[in-house]
Amino acid sequence: MGKIKKALYALKEIIREPSVLNHIIDENNAWQRRVAEKHRLPKGLPQIQPTDLFPDFSDTLKSISFLGGVSLATDLCLLKGLCRKFENASYFEIGTWRGESVANVADVAAECYTLRLSKKQLMSKGFPEIYADAHAFFSKDLPNVTHLEDDSLLFDYAGLNKKFDVVFIDGNHHYEYVKADTEKVFEHLLHENSIVVWHDYAFNPEKVRFEVMQGILDGTPKEFHAHLYHVANTQCAVFIKGDFRPTVLELFQNPKLVFDITLKSKRVEN
Repeated sequence: MGKIKKALYALKEIIREPSVLNHIIDENNAWQRRVAEKHRLPKGLPQIQPTDLFPDFSDTLKSISFLGGVSLATDLCLLKGLCRKFENASYFEIGTWRGESVANVADVAAECYTLRLSKKQLMSKGFPEIYADAHAFFSKDLPNVTHLEDDSLLFDYAGLNKKFDVVFIDGNHHYEYVKADTEKVFEHLLHENSIVVWHDYAFNPEKVRFEVMQGILDGTPKEFHAHLYHVANTQCAVFIKGDFRPTVLELFQNPKLVFDITLKSKRVEN
């Protein structure tokens, strides 16, 4: 099919079903063009290596399910390592699925707070009860984890009257939510040396999710844009102050880091 025929076919489909246009508008390449036009970052945020943050990037993780919608092992090691930078670290997380990330962080942080939709809110959005009940599976009984329930757009962050060392934004990944969550975190939850981590900044460590990136950039105060990075080998972006020598993400490069992993399974009694 030639280009003109394709264009006419696409126009016909849009006229017949206008909602098709949403797929064009929301497509990753369209978000990439927006990021490039507004922020001049067509290849994503500057990239730093995990070893730029920790000379020895290694850790032990527990209670990892390897099921859908969870963080990579490198993402979890990143969170734990960042919390270790603080004595008696305080940690805040927006978006808690089964609670794997906060359960691992709770091993090294003194106190952890998580914010997620309540069971009632989840079911009102059409999610099945079994999905709602699976939330916080790994973290619900941990003594140093406080579970908060609300939509992140409605939650009273100022009411906490508290600052956190590390904040992990892993809630709704649509632009409006990422932008709003980011704005509120910077307004209410950070002190001078706080670190912010966004999950699903990338679909995978080599493919940027530009809708999330646009939300990060538009939600972060402009004076802090110079401290935003993508951490290589992870799906995470970070806000961290420091003297780094970032590079530009290039596809198909040979890896600069490789990892040794030992797996040991254990049966869970539900």
